[in-house]
Parts: sequence; structure tokens; C-alpha cells
Amino acid sequence: MKLPDQKSFIFSIIIAVLGFVIVKFALSSLQLDSALLFAVGLLIGGLIIAAMSSSGVEEAEVKTKTLYVGNLPYRANEGVVRTLFEEQGKVFNVRLLKDKNTGKRRGFGFVEMAEADADSAIAKLNDSEFQQRTLKVREAKQKQEGSTNSFRTESDQPD
Repeated sequence: MKLPDQKSFIFSIIIAVLGFVIVKFALSSLQLDSALLFAVGLLIGGLIIAAMSSSGVEEAEVKTKTLYVGNLPYRANEGVVRTLFEEQGKVFNVRLLKDKNTGKRRGFGFVEMAEADADSAIAKLNDSEFQQRTLKVREAKQKQEGSTNSFRTESDQPD
């Protein structure tokens, strides 16, 4: 179940208040409790919102592309890398790999971005300097079955 965002919630309250005012004037001849009128207004507002959301166009899922980011400084963390890539577009996920034995970062990772923004991020960030290191940014390739990690770079692919 998808939770409503803040705008939807505020919009629902506004519709409920408007429903209350409309019902108050429409049924002014009846002496009804204001709490009951508000409840009726909320019901009318809920029906209006349900009708609008069912007839409205569903938000299309954003297609994503995973980028390989190599030659990262070992001190870089997910937040810093996310900030760098968010300058180029929408970032959904950042995953920097660590050595299993030492727990230290390995100097590369993966950034999942909106497909529309990924190509410009590659063009602008590949071979750019970041914390005194020259980044290597490419589209990540899916690994063949039986591998432990899910993505490979073009240079990791067998010939």
C-alpha cells in the first residue's frame, strides 16, 4: 500500500474543509452538529480524491541505469558520492563495496540513477577529478550467472 505524500494529505484536508463549508450551507436548514458536518465533508472530500486518483494518469515508473564508479578515494562514503551524482540527476541508490576481511572500502561502487540522467552523468563525471582522484564512470554490465556480484564493468567482461 502506497502512503500518501504531504501534498496529498494537505490537499485532502483542504477538500474536507471545503466539503464542510458546502454541506454547512447546503444543509443549513437542518440543525446538525458541526462534527457531523465535518465528517460528511471529509467523506465527500475522500470521494473526490478517490475519483481524481482513479481517473488520473498513474505516475510512470522511472527507468533506472546502474553505473560503475571506479577509482574512488577510499575515504569517500555513500553520502558524498550521492551528492556528487545528484548534481547530474536523480539518484536512487549508492553502493560502495568493502573488502570482506578488512571492512575497508575497495575504491569502487555502483550508483543507480534515472536512465535519462545517467548518460549525462557518465559524460560529465568520467575522467573528472574527485577528492584528488580521477573517476572512471561507466554503465555497469550484468554479470553472468554463477557470479557473486550482480554487476560488471565493460573491462571486467570476458572477451
